Amino acid sequence: MRETALHQQRTPPRRVSPPPAREPGPGPLLRGLVRTARPKQWVKNVLVIAAPAAAGRLFSTYAAIQLALVFTLFTACAAAVYLINDARDADADRAHPTKRHRPVAAGQVPVPVAYAVGGVLGVLAPAAAVWLTSPLVAALLIAYLGMQLAYCVSLKHVLVVDLAVVTTGFLMRAMTGGLALGIPLSRWFLITTGFGALFMVSAKRYSEAVQMEGKAGATRALLTEYTAGYLRFVWQLAAGVAVLGYCLWALEKGGDPHTGLLPWRQLSMVAFILAILRYAVFADRGTAGEPEEVVLRDRALAVIGVVWLTMYGLAVANW
Repeated sequence: MRETALHQQRTPPRRVSPPPAREPGPGPLLRGLVRTARPKQWVKNVLVIAAPAAAGRLFSTYAAIQLALVFTLFTACAAAVYLINDARDADADRAHPTKRHRPVAAGQVPVPVAYAVGGVLGVLAPAAAVWLTSPLVAALLIAYLGMQLAYCVSLKHVLVVDLAVVTTGFLMRAMTGGLALGIPLSRWFLITTGFGALFMVSAKRYSEAVQMEGKAGATRALLTEYTAGYLRFVWQLAAGVAVLGYCLWALEKGGDPHTGLLPWRQLSMVAFILAILRYAVFADRGTAGEPEEVVLRDRALAVIGVVWLTMYGLAVANW
């Protein structure tokens, strides 16, 4: 079953007759393009403020403008990948019970238009980054585009590499804000962010594997190659390294002189660990879907997140 599922996804899909030709006006076409760009996924790009927030460099007009630009450019790059991916998979999506409703597969957005808009966004975003931000940001956006397109074409079929690519996408988002403002990126920041992202990505994969046990290849063929035990090992390992990295960062900073009322940086370890433990509850149950949905659905996790942010903000402000 595993070999069959992977073979079906790796081989060119059988041509499925496209839906009846439409002549959509500008309104429906524009709505289809926006839907294809996955607006719900744009919240992930808020990670661009992570490095500036950690360095206490958020509250200036220059920083606000730069971060807004970086957020927009990263959103454009992600939209380019989604458009090209949906155009490439249009035939296969038409044969899928749910993906056939995607605008490109449904004929609301013609395949050539999706390719064209995706290509334009993929070229303009890095070019605008050179002019509006910095060459380093442009280089990172180009690397992101290349990696994600390679993922869409082949890397999503390679064991472990697929987890690494998705995790790196989150890490790139977190790095971009720091590069735009010229902030040195701490090794502990990179370790905590990278393994925190791997924790959420592998927890989501584990949940998919548990929910689709026996029919995993119907939605993501590579899930038939992973075992639930292996994915559990990955998210547990990633959670442990993320906690260790954060604690070492907090304790390392503990030697710095401070005039604050309390050692907020060290106290924030408690909230961070509680957040990881709470998220792990959903991972263990096999219900850890999209990270933003998990956080918004669980009130306790949201409260812990607010407490952590408050402590972190007090530490940065040295209050």
